[in-house]
Amino acid sequence: MAEGPKLGFAPFTAPSKGVLILFCDEKLQFGPAARKVLAPTGDLVARAAASEKFTGKSGSALELVLPAGLDVARLVVIGLGKASDLTSKDFIRFGGIAMGKVPGSATNAVIFADLPGGSMKAGQAADLAFGARLRAYAFDRYKTKRKEGEDKPQVANVSIGVSDPGAARKAWASREGVANGVVLARDLINEPANVLFPKEFARRAEALKKLGVTVEVLDEKTMQKLGMNALLGVGQGSVRESQVVIMRWNGGKRGTAPVAFIGKGVCFDTGGISIKPASGMEDMKGDMAGAACVVGLMHALAARKAKVNVIGAIGLVENMPDGKAQRPGDIVTTMSGQTIEIINTDAEGRLVLADVLHYVATKYSPKFMIDLATLTGAIMVALGQEYAGLFSNDDKLSERLTKAGDATGERVWRMPLGPEYDKMIDSKFADMKNTGGRWGGSITAAQLLQRFVGKTPWAHLDIAGTALGSPQTDINKSWSAGWGVRLLERLVADHYEK
Repeated sequence: MAEGPKLGFAPFTAPSKGVLILFCDEKLQFGPAARKVLAPTGDLVARAAASEKFTGKSGSALELVLPAGLDVARLVVIGLGKASDLTSKDFIRFGGIAMGKVPGSATNAVIFADLPGGSMKAGQAADLAFGARLRAYAFDRYKTKRKEGEDKPQVANVSIGVSDPGAARKAWASREGVANGVVLARDLINEPANVLFPKEFARRAEALKKLGVTVEVLDEKTMQKLGMNALLGVGQGSVRESQVVIMRWNGGKRGTAPVAFIGKGVCFDTGGISIKPASGMEDMKGDMAGAACVVGLMHALAARKAKVNVIGAIGLVENMPDGKAQRPGDIVTTMSGQTIEIINTDAEGRLVLADVLHYVATKYSPKFMIDLATLTGAIMVALGQEYAGLFSNDDKLSERLTKAGDATGERVWRMPLGPEYDKMIDSKFADMKNTGGRWGGSITAAQLLQRFVGKTPWAHLDIAGTALGSPQTDINKSWSAGWGVRLLERLVADHYEK
């Protein structure tokens, strides 16, 4: 897992020769701890703010190097805007903004968890640390050289100044596991495909055993016995063996039905015989972002010992062109017994998910199933990169996902399903075909998946736009944000733990 800053909580103290970060509101008002530490500077901050036209607007920053009256290398003041309106999501964002103001050469920094009305609550201070952890993430393990004059970033000691360090540490304990789950998902997605192929992915998922997660790996021989021919068909052109990984966290009452999360794990997608254009194909190392999210989520839930029973299932394959590869026109019989005609071998993710969805639905009878997949470019045409597409057969589950998305900033937008779209994937030779053509491409893909969930409440998240080339935000500067871990952890925490 990528190393991040050494985060801790301590009483309010300015760092000697380090970076001090304070917050103010839209009226340039500081909290009591900040006012005390700034007392030796006189009106320095006020004069600098007037000179720089800094007003405390939300997210804005004022920076002073070697400020007179303080034994620090740098003083940073970050505007909160209207401090009374702040939510958990805002504190996470401000933690990211604050971490972004720590230079790569810095070895220590202190962020005062201080508001104009008094010290932040323990949970708010923990949210600052959460945002700082995510902002500090960088995937640079393969870099051996740096640009001239560029120092390798050091792991800074970042301390959150608080009035009650013990309470803040207690609040951070549960959030730290979630942050590490996001980081784990980012690491998996950012890895190159020559390093992270199906068996290696499965091996890394097995590391969850250390947290008490039960992990079972299904090899190709086992999948053949189960009849997972749709999944196996996708991987048959690769020299890398396909895998299915089943992860179980039993934190709820014994015998209680689990909740289930299923991830598409195409470790590299050439498109197969229906090969993709060469330009941009390198990004297809991330076609396993759904599976990465599920592994990160299982880490997050197990790390904070969530009081719920959870199934995480991922189908891991490579989609490669070869003499043994699946062809357009082939017909496969899925584990459910339904048949699919292959029209386009690049519509492979739905084939992987079809078998895994059926396996989970029939073996575990979950309360619900949510699958995540970088499934279609069509969803990016519809929604861009700000929302993931949500398709569901259950209104309550959809509503809960939407609210969790609004709360975390990992937003979803519900798209339609309907029998009219089913007609578009009717096949002359099989029960269905794996693509319905250009129009409504993300919808027809979801319609196919729906045929493998039975009566189980189900939601499909098409994350092609949000998980790869993720928007750069105050808490993400990575190619992949590890999208979905925070969303689904919040869903579970709000509605499915007792």
